Amino acid sequence: MCKTLITGEKPGTYRITGAVTEAELFEMVQLLARSKLSKGRVLDKPEEVALALQTLLMDKPHEVFGLVLLDNAHRLLAFVELFRGTIDAASIYPREVVKEALEHNAAAVILVHNHPSGNPEPSQADQAITKRLIQALATVDIRVLDHLIVGRDGWLSFTAQGLI
Repeated sequence: MCKTLITGEKPGTYRITGAVTEAELFEMVQLLARSKLSKGRVLDKPEEVALALQTLLMDKPHEVFGLVLLDNAHRLLAFVELFRGTIDAASIYPREVVKEALEHNAAAVILVHNHPSGNPEPSQADQAITKRLIQALATVDIRVLDHLIVGRDGWLSFTAQGLI
């Protein structure tokens, strides 16, 4: 039997035709999260963006730092996983972040990284690199809208916490 994900009657709900394994369900959820981050989509619902990024990154066994690259109307240009680290750290290079943003002609970015521990609380290093990236990107007129930390236990928005 072919298993299909079908849009439910209410927005944001879905039905699955046929029985699925955990692996198949996880794959469907990953595809749904990627569709929420598809090129050209207007990202005007911060919680939806955070949940999609949480779904994509929460099960990584290592830290991943990425960029959500946006145009002036906050339409998605791309989501790029830029750096991969270890279980508790990733080296982030502002020069490479700026270079990637310029290559996509981004007007704004959302920074994102995961915490494999599951706890999305920001460290001092997270706060310091965010400040450095805001400064570096500002030199080329690219706005940092947020820095999201995602993990199995939830997600945290620097903007919502008043850290940006």
